[in-house]
Amino acid sequence: MSKKSHITSVGGQALIEGVMMQGPKGVATAIRKPDESICIEYHEVKHLRDKNKFFGLPVIRGIVAFIESMILGYKLLMHSAEVSGMEDLEDVEMNKFEKWLTEKMGDKFMDFIMVIASVLGIGLAFLIFFYFPVLIFNKLNALTDMALTSWQGTIEGCMKIVIFVIYMLLVSQMKDIKRLFKYHGAEHKSIACYEAGEELTVENVKRCSRFHPRCGTSFMFVMLILSIVIVTLLSLVVPTELKQNTVAWMLIKLPLIPLIMGIGYEFIKYAGKHNNLFVKILSAPGLWMQRITTKEPEDDIIEVGIESLKAVITENIEDDEIK
Repeated sequence: MSKKSHITSVGGQALIEGVMMQGPKGVATAIRKPDESICIEYHEVKHLRDKNKFFGLPVIRGIVAFIESMILGYKLLMHSAEVSGMEDLEDVEMNKFEKWLTEKMGDKFMDFIMVIASVLGIGLAFLIFFYFPVLIFNKLNALTDMALTSWQGTIEGCMKIVIFVIYMLLVSQMKDIKRLFKYHGAEHKSIACYEAGEELTVENVKRCSRFHPRCGTSFMFVMLILSIVIVTLLSLVVPTELKQNTVAWMLIKLPLIPLIMGIGYEFIKYAGKHNNLFVKILSAPGLWMQRITTKEPEDDIIEVGIESLKAVITENIEDDEIK
């Protein structure tokens, strides 16, 4: 590979003992198997924007891309669990109910468990990030004789950021999550090495930064910051009676989520190509959070990141479209 920087939209996701990459050649996964070999596979992905130009319009494409990435990420996470051997239940001690489910559902047992876990996770996230901030604000506002009303959007948004940071700090202490975050670091470092025009070797990748402006962590922080601005403006025009009703205020804000996603996506797309002061300021919180969501990987983990990236890049390609 020539030592020339690449304008690229290659991106990916950390998996269980592996990395998924999206790039000019499509989507590929590299997963460390129980026998220590690396399983590299290509995956067919169909994008809505390829079927209808409407889904490729600015802002709209961000909403679509987010939904598609969630679906793809879930499928490949399950795939990595199977390839890496984590789906093997033979040596796991199960209770009577789990044994009954395994006998009745067979190979679909793990999928069933993950669906239930996903539903519970979404419900918990909604409760923590939507319901609690509104509830807590209303209590504080009542205690201050409604003096905080004009600051409702700002205070709720700040509470969400604090909750998000605390949640990530707690989760990052889990052994399995720490290893997942190392694969996340390997993903970023491999991409940084390629974008710098360096040869994809373990030594070169190790020298690269594990922080990247197009990371999903940065996207989440951009969304949180945007939500503060947009919800603050909204709170100025919504009647106080509605804002004091926890459920009603949540329902009013829900339609804004797709809009915030779409705008956030456009910023991340812009940030991937520019490095001006505006980008640096808005990217800073997300890059700081990557100190939590990424860890420095060992050589064997870097090898997996390199193999996943090699599978989706083409020499001398300049690609300006975010996948």
